Amino acid sequence: MEQNVTDWEAFSHPIYRVRSVQVVGLYTLHVLFDDHSEQIINFQAVLVGELYGPLQDPALFNQVQVDLEAHTLVWPNGADFDPATLHDWPQQAGELSERVQRWQRAPAGIAPAGRT
Repeated sequence: MEQNVTDWEAFSHPIYRVRSVQVVGLYTLHVLFDDHSEQIINFQAVLVGELYGPLQDPALFNQVQVDLEAHTLVWPNGADFDPATLHDWPQQAGELSERVQRWQRAPAGIAPAGRT
């Protein structure tokens, strides 16, 4: 039997929504998702640059909230993360750390490959 797959179905992926967040340590959050999964995420390795660097201040980092429209984590300075990245953090963390290291090594004013 032939299965009909629409273009939409072929490119669809799960949409995750953050339900709650709790600070559990320095730069570490417990994040609960709408599919009842959860992650404990230490963000320290990715807190660099104009947007995420200010979150190295624990007072600012601890002001994290769940955006009720976007269903993700947000901070008062505008920093946020894609809920799918948060949901799949164990699979994403290595790549994110590598990107951060490349960005830190890049000469000022020049974006490393893969960064737009």
